[in-house]
Amino acid sequence: MDYVAQLKDLPRHKEFFIGFDSDGCVFDTMEIKQKECFCPAFIKHFGMQAASKYAREVWEFVNLYSKDRGCNRFLAVQKALSFMRKRQVFKDRGIKVPEMKALDVWLKEETKLGNPTLEAKVKSSGDKELEMLLAWSKEVNTRIADMVYGCPPFPGVKTVLDKGKVKADMIVVSQTPLEALKREWEENKIDHYLKCIAGQEHGTKTEHLMFATIKKGYAENKILMVGDAYGDLKAAEGSKALFFPIIPGDEEASWKKFAEEGVEKFFNETFAGEYQKKLLVDLEKALPVIPPWKD
Repeated sequence: MDYVAQLKDLPRHKEFFIGFDSDGCVFDTMEIKQKECFCPAFIKHFGMQAASKYAREVWEFVNLYSKDRGCNRFLAVQKALSFMRKRQVFKDRGIKVPEMKALDVWLKEETKLGNPTLEAKVKSSGDKELEMLLAWSKEVNTRIADMVYGCPPFPGVKTVLDKGKVKADMIVVSQTPLEALKREWEENKIDHYLKCIAGQEHGTKTEHLMFATIKKGYAENKILMVGDAYGDLKAAEGSKALFFPIIPGDEEASWKKFAEEGVEKFFNETFAGEYQKKLLVDLEKALPVIPPWKD
């Protein structure tokens, strides 16, 4: 399937457009996915058993508690390994952190960062570290399918969707594999609100927003991205969209605020400027750059 064409061919029906991130934003699934699926598989495949406590500390900082929260899984591996190479505790435990030079090259070359493109690269290169990365990624998907279910949307989400559908075309903008996204939105019977579910296979979040809105006639200040991470903010900025943050650790209050005032401010075009600036200050406080460890 041509996923880019799917986004480019989306017809515009409403005056406004809203893109929603999914994991950790609409659904309270970030913690369970990262702590119970991504991290255990990372420790297993990357040989971090002898320093599992510290590997978990790094992984969770990158993926849950820092400005990198919500980044693509393969970028997360690159960032986590970079932190680990600088920490003495891994050297003291006799762990040789994989160099993953082929990953660095692949991340620079590839725009659609997902298992299909990685699998093709493994076949063409025969690189053992990329093969390990692919095995990890496949196990993550298996763990998620087995573990993550029965996770409803945050309170307030359905209210926003009900209000949004009146004036806005709405899609999912996510770096989660499409299969998992469809399963979660369908399981909770809220997929009917959407024109499209865009996942990892559709490209970057910035590309999702651009392909879905460009040359469609949406006026300035009438495109909004809703997310819980800086990657979502960057996607909004990259496509000249407004941004409403769902603050990690304070998600219920964020959705309440969005439902009670944010949606209306967006629709009456008083969202841009001071209102958005105040929202972004709260996001900055919640997601630091500097890690908590000292070594």
